[in-house]
Amino acid sequence: MLKNYFKIALRNLWKYKTNSFISIIGLSLGIGCFLLLATYVLHEVRYDRFQPNAEHIVRVNFFYQAGNSEPVNIAVTPTAIAPVFSREFGEVKAAVRLYPYSGGGSVAVKYGDKLFNEKKVLFADSSFFKIFTSEFIEGDKATALSQPNSVVIDQTTAQKYFGDASAIGKTVTMNENLTLQVTGVIADVPSYSHIKFNWLGSYSTLPRSKSEAFDSANDYTYLLLQPQAKMDDLQAKVDQYAAKNLNNPQDPSSKIKLELEPFNHIHLYSKVLAGMEATGNYKYVYILSGVALLILVIACINFINLVTARSAVRAREVGVRKVMGAGRAQVFRQYLFECGLITVLAIIFGLIISFAGFPVISNLTDNALGFHVWPAFSVIALLMALGVVVTLLSGVYPAAVLSGFEPVRVLKGKFLTSSRGSSLRSSLVVFQFTISILFIIGTIIANQQLHFIQNKNLGINPSQIIVLDVSSGISMGKLTAMKSELLNNPIIKSITASYDSPVNVQGGYTITANDKPQNFQLNITAIPVEKDFVPTLGMQLIAGQNFNETDILRATVDSAELRQFAFILNESAVKALGWTPATAIGKAVAMNGRTGEVKAVAKDFHFRSLHEKIGPIAIIPEYNYFGKVMVKVAGENSTKAVALLEKSWKENFPMRPFEYHFLDQEFDELYKAEMRVSSILGLFSAITIFISCMGLFALIAFISEQRTKEIGVRKVLGASVASIVLLLSKEFVKLMLIAILIASPAAWYGMNHWLADFAYQIKISPWTFVFAGIAAIAIALMTVSLQSIKAALMNPVKALKSE
Repeated sequence: MLKNYFKIALRNLWKYKTNSFISIIGLSLGIGCFLLLATYVLHEVRYDRFQPNAEHIVRVNFFYQAGNSEPVNIAVTPTAIAPVFSREFGEVKAAVRLYPYSGGGSVAVKYGDKLFNEKKVLFADSSFFKIFTSEFIEGDKATALSQPNSVVIDQTTAQKYFGDASAIGKTVTMNENLTLQVTGVIADVPSYSHIKFNWLGSYSTLPRSKSEAFDSANDYTYLLLQPQAKMDDLQAKVDQYAAKNLNNPQDPSSKIKLELEPFNHIHLYSKVLAGMEATGNYKYVYILSGVALLILVIACINFINLVTARSAVRAREVGVRKVMGAGRAQVFRQYLFECGLITVLAIIFGLIISFAGFPVISNLTDNALGFHVWPAFSVIALLMALGVVVTLLSGVYPAAVLSGFEPVRVLKGKFLTSSRGSSLRSSLVVFQFTISILFIIGTIIANQQLHFIQNKNLGINPSQIIVLDVSSGISMGKLTAMKSELLNNPIIKSITASYDSPVNVQGGYTITANDKPQNFQLNITAIPVEKDFVPTLGMQLIAGQNFNETDILRATVDSAELRQFAFILNESAVKALGWTPATAIGKAVAMNGRTGEVKAVAKDFHFRSLHEKIGPIAIIPEYNYFGKVMVKVAGENSTKAVALLEKSWKENFPMRPFEYHFLDQEFDELYKAEMRVSSILGLFSAITIFISCMGLFALIAFISEQRTKEIGVRKVLGASVASIVLLLSKEFVKLMLIAILIASPAAWYGMNHWLADFAYQIKISPWTFVFAGIAAIAIALMTVSLQSIKAALMNPVKALKSE
């Protein structure tokens, strides 16, 4: 019997070639796209969960609020937290501190004649491998980080520096002054870990390890809890400890808290600042999960539509088979088998599409995606489940319709004139295009918001600024010499330096003022800069003047007690301090041990993502450390400027590889997640529309075939080609209008919810919906017209003869 089913199925697939081709291609695209998006979603959901201790690990976040200012919640903590918590709380089995040695830049690493810039360099306590599991290829995890000047590297890095030779015992130099010995080689850290590193040095190497301090927060602290410990119970004890030891009872308006956050919660749900890497967004996971399922459902709907539409043509076949003794169950199994065969073929082609698509989706998401992301054998299980579900979803209803035909009515030809199934097909077409229009509107609005972000006046001008990362710092003498040399060339407009990126400033401080009450404090962001920072970035001063040489001399005197700082505050800081720009000038202020006066007031500028409102910020001329050198290029001379910078860099820093990027790239990096989702939505919106149009094309072909006699009669009676095209198309236009009416409010609600994540956002224009609707109707009409015109141009004599 199975052999007969197979023969009949192949015969019918060949007989209705166009229908079969569209069904298989539509399902293949749906399954392929589903697998691609499901792989990305799984990659996001699996973040950090591969760690055996994931359920028992928490990160300690640092919360502080000064007076009535905005609270600040950051992922970094003081050095004392890990050792103190290990001693104070029995719930803590182990604790580890991670210090990002490369900061936001890179570290120059030298071995023999090999010299590279490395961006993923961390230092960790020896307890790291007690908390986090890594596969050791060389070395002993128990002792790998137990001694100062030790470093563990990943397998890729070992190959890069040492080739096939053993890495153990090899010595490397970081930033010319730090010598480390390789004590371990581990397998590469998975891309779905938020703790990423190529180099992991022993924390005891760093001077900061020698004391337990509470006065500055630069370490990431992770705790491994005892198996029976509950995070909420430990949080209550931590709150009591902070209230007793870290808060001032005389100043209840200022508050410090240490908040525990579940380890496997961090990537998708964490909202704290200064995380170890840019976090994901659970909303985008939900969005892309929905897109994946909807594309698969639309492909299945296509299949249902095509099979039920074709059922009228196959009605006589069913009638004859039933007259010859075939039962309903037998006919049902036959057509379900046909659906299953098409599904199997679609899965095979879907796998080919997914393999071809992985490089594209990997490039879009900036992750190495593939079926290796899935747990062992889960892909096979998924494909089997997908085969069953798609077969049942796509095949049960058509098989039930076909097997339920009454042979007497069918053989009399009555079924062909009935409207059975047309309402369902219309509903499914509406559903398909509702989803397509939703995707179109969502893509348009996402692109409009990204365009708004990229073209908004930031208060600074990041264009034509070349950035050189110097995470090891650059001395004042070197910077001055390099600056003097380069400014002699007319293609260099100006040069400055800063502690960190001016488009993503992270430094958190508190500021006080002499004319405020003694217990007054304001949370403020601050960035130490070189004196020409303001003009190089194109910032506007609305009161006061920029830094001068005198300000630098006063801020860099040898005696810390004699140092005086000039402060440039933004409008938000001045407002929070209760001043106006004019009255702020000359006010005495203090910020974390730095005293001085307000020198100028800058117009508000965006120093973080547009997800956040502009807050108070202070700019100070502090020359202790600069992580970034910024060079403003005159005109369109970027290529010449890069060559000039490379020459100067090699002369001044022969032990550091030359690398550069543009400041606007750092700005774009802040919106990588949004750009990623927008690109994915755009790509899969196009695929969804293509699948829907394929189904529409086959559907109109069927309808034209069914109405061949009617079209012939109309043409004989004088109907024009245009009137026949209109006759065949108008029903689909009505369905499109219904789809637009359903999709528009749903898209408005969903995209408004998405835009709420941005402090600065576009207003959704009604014209967006009009454009999306016109585009959808135009696409549908073009698809329908291809077959409608063909039917309208048919010779009526042949049409009537065929009937």
